[in-house]
Amino acid sequence: MPDIMTAKTELVNQAIPQKSTGRLEGQAPVDKEGKLKKACADFESVLIYYMFKSMRQSIPKSGFLKQSPGKDTYSMMFDQKIAEELANKGKGAGLQNTLFEQLNKRL
Repeated sequence: MPDIMTAKTELVNQAIPQKSTGRLEGQAPVDKEGKLKKACADFESVLIYYMFKSMRQSIPKSGFLKQSPGKDTYSMMFDQKIAEELANKGKGAGLQNTLFEQLNKRL
């Protein structure tokens, strides 16, 4: 016959959730800092992209050159790629480091 204390301990252990490791069984541990750094770099690249987009919109349109059909799409793709490269090279524009430091304190 099982001991009453052992049975109670088992019931309590089943009811209380175990400390989560941040991963499912059979998966590698989650790299929270790596994910946070990537998210901060992505956020910075989006801001840089919108800065480029605003800069392009501020240029007055002249009637000197005819507008080509794919120019807007090409410009958008070009700005996105340049923004990603700027955010991922070195320390980026500096926003991602500040953002990472602030958010990493809360992890």
